[in-house]
Amino acid sequence: MAESEKSFKELFEESLKGRHFTEGEVVEGTVIQITKDFVIVDIGYKSEGQIPLREFLDTKGQLYIKEGDKFPVYLERIENEDGLVQLSRQRAEALQVWDEILKAANEGHIVEGLVVDKVKGGLSVDIGVKAFLPASQIDMRPPKNLNQYVGKKYRFKVIKLNKKRGNVVLSRRAVIEQEREEKRSTLLQNMEPGNVVEGTVKNITEYGAFIDLGGMDGLLHITDMSWGRLKHPSEILSVGDSIQVKILAYDQEKERVSLGLKQIQPDPWDQVKYKYRAGDKIKGKIINLADYGAFVEIDKGVEGLIHVSEMSWTQKIKHPSQVVAVGNQVEAQVLDIDTVNRRISLGLKQLLDNPWESLATKFPPGTHIKGQVKNVTDFGVFVGVEEGIDGLVHVSDISWTQKNIKPQELYKKGQEIEVVVLNIDPENEKFSLGVKQLEKDPWQEVEANLKKGSVIEGKITKIVDFGLFVEVAPYVEGLVHISEITKEKVDDPKSLHKIGEVVRTEVLGIDHRERKLSLSIKSLAHREEKETISKYMTEGKKQPKKKLGDLFEKEGLIQKLKRTVKKAKSDDKEDSKKEE
Repeated sequence: MAESEKSFKELFEESLKGRHFTEGEVVEGTVIQITKDFVIVDIGYKSEGQIPLREFLDTKGQLYIKEGDKFPVYLERIENEDGLVQLSRQRAEALQVWDEILKAANEGHIVEGLVVDKVKGGLSVDIGVKAFLPASQIDMRPPKNLNQYVGKKYRFKVIKLNKKRGNVVLSRRAVIEQEREEKRSTLLQNMEPGNVVEGTVKNITEYGAFIDLGGMDGLLHITDMSWGRLKHPSEILSVGDSIQVKILAYDQEKERVSLGLKQIQPDPWDQVKYKYRAGDKIKGKIINLADYGAFVEIDKGVEGLIHVSEMSWTQKIKHPSQVVAVGNQVEAQVLDIDTVNRRISLGLKQLLDNPWESLATKFPPGTHIKGQVKNVTDFGVFVGVEEGIDGLVHVSDISWTQKNIKPQELYKKGQEIEVVVLNIDPENEKFSLGVKQLEKDPWQEVEANLKKGSVIEGKITKIVDFGLFVEVAPYVEGLVHISEITKEKVDDPKSLHKIGEVVRTEVLGIDHRERKLSLSIKSLAHREEKETISKYMTEGKKQPKKKLGDLFEKEGLIQKLKRTVKKAKSDDKEDSKKEE
């Protein structure tokens, strides 16, 4: 028999007969020292041997030997570069069980082993010696997470071995394939929708679990695991669990099986319409929080939602965690039940008095109140009215006359202001306030006293490229467009007028809706010119020449009048010639 084919027993007995050492034999060693990385062993040779410390660590990484312990070791090399004997405990152990492994490989027997660690390309398995299980041989499909197998025992077939090197390659897949084929025919006979079968959880993903039915895999989707809420299948399942499932569908051509776990139990929603009504008070446990509300388990598999808007009459709840926490027991009122979509709306605030219902009586429209500014936004100012209740002064209700108001420039948080109650909408929880209503609307005077054609005097408050703004009443301005300043073309209004100058204008138009007043200096001048000419034409002959001259000199129009009269006479002559 060749030396490489000798059994462990034969090698060990030969080593005890004499002190002749040969590489590749098994000898007895004694631990004489344990260092950080090696175990120093005396085998009776002139030099000690060393074995890597890792060969004496158990599955938990604990050292299981001490100085003085004796055990067989494999002589790999009599002297290495350091003059030490190179030994291996693992290879000696491998030789001890090698006969059994060799027999199992030759006869196709199944061996059992414990997966001890994840290594490059697969798993390390203890079958008496360290064996390698390639990732491709772990299951029917290479798994993504190898850690799930560590620490568990499985059955394997030996598919490759090298006795001299002590290498063993295993396959769990071969065992599974054999078992699946044996069970497949029996399984197919029961593959009818509605049948309940037993299986083993093979793999877990975010969307479900693959169940080994013994010859075929089925998918148990997360939505078919529980009538209640699940964030992940691992909440109720673990790889290796044995469970009973119901066959929901079977595609024989594609060999796909859809399974259900919750379908084995009665659907709790079948009883909801008989147990609950809108207005009922219920008790339940908070099981989940979302930005928009809290989910309450009111029965196993039956949840209701308390929306953030239904948690308080007065508080502005931004997140349900301000009021409740997961695990809290709460009492709520049923607001609505939708059995078709499996939704129950709940409310917390409905069990408390609604302060909005008494506000309309307490603060009728027109009431003057003082409050503290709670918040300032681009669209308005929130003013505290009562505890937890704020009213809104919309930007349009701050001033009668100012446009493009920026509330942040007028109000500060914490400032106390006086406001007028405009409207209260308890149903929508809206409280409308006003500041400008504290004063009389200046436009009421405009609407009452002015109309198109009215002559009004005012002070220039602003000069812009397109015209003049003239204050005609307190907080009321009108615009003299550049085209209405004079009949002559004007490039720059500032060349004709100055801020603070008082001018007389004619009202061209009033836009009540937009609260805009259009004015004209040109139109008034033209109008007054016509009136003066008309006065001269009708009364000029009755007036003494001197007095008439004084009149027009006083009004500054004598020269213009002469030119106008001369032109009128010329026009009359031309008309006479045409008639002849």
